[in-house]
Amino acid sequence: MPKQTLKSTIENLPYFEEENSAEVVNSRMGVDVSPRLRDVMTVLVKHLHAAIKEIEPTHNEWLAAIKFLTETGKMCSDWRQEYILLSDVLGVSMLVDAINHRRPSGATPNTILGPFYVENAPRYENGANICLDGKGQSMVISGRVLDVSGNPIANATLDVWQTNDDGFYDVQQKDLQPDHNLRGVFSTSDSGSYWFKSVKPRHYPIPDDGPVGKLLRCLGRHPNRAAHLHFIVAAPGFEPVITHIFAPDCPYLAEDTVFGVKRDLVAEFIEVTDEDAARELGVTAPFWKVKWDFTLAHKKPDNAVKT
Repeated sequence: MPKQTLKSTIENLPYFEEENSAEVVNSRMGVDVSPRLRDVMTVLVKHLHAAIKEIEPTHNEWLAAIKFLTETGKMCSDWRQEYILLSDVLGVSMLVDAINHRRPSGATPNTILGPFYVENAPRYENGANICLDGKGQSMVISGRVLDVSGNPIANATLDVWQTNDDGFYDVQQKDLQPDHNLRGVFSTSDSGSYWFKSVKPRHYPIPDDGPVGKLLRCLGRHPNRAAHLHFIVAAPGFEPVITHIFAPDCPYLAEDTVFGVKRDLVAEFIEVTDEDAARELGVTAPFWKVKWDFTLAHKKPDNAVKT
């Protein structure tokens, strides 16, 4: 190559500079990279470099960030995923969930599944009590499953789970709680109705003994989730919904640590002291009464699914 041509080539190489750092990095991707991966990495690199330029971290600060990520990875195991916990407390899990579950007006909003869902919970007849350890304030939950036009959906399934009155799921206390405590699957009647007995949910902390808990403390944040029940509601021909019901009197309602609370998911909890009403429902007074309807959206046709 002639010297002049070589000199021109050297002068025009895409050198890495502060001003063009993201563009240079993204230009290194090969021609056979999948279009989706190219789009994702282009955006990630662009915003990551923009954040670094805005923050201007010192070397020690950047090493501290790498150490935090390393500690987060070391905390992951078969039963604990610290990176999901990090995603949760930064609001990313809820944002991804919201983007992927946009529904028509009136449909029950989605929330995150959480780490304590267990498949194949016991199936119960309507009216059964899912509290097996006898702890907590009795609660009766009833309602209907409807479509967005208000029509009842028969044979819809409601998979429900929650913590006990000590603030733990059964899988967290294998030696202390009965298996499948506060878990159950119910089906709606021909009129779309369901009901079951449980106990009033209470707030509880997410695992905070790792790097994510340390981060929360550094940020002046607590690790508590607002009191709730989990539900997966499903029926043939409808989009399943993974959602919560929140207690309105929980002190952490406005600051759920994983941002799971939505206005449309805060239920009314009514305290009932009538002993005759309690006896009729098979509970002791006082007890809590909750009426809650779930609204499912019809599944989109296959040809309407975005690819």
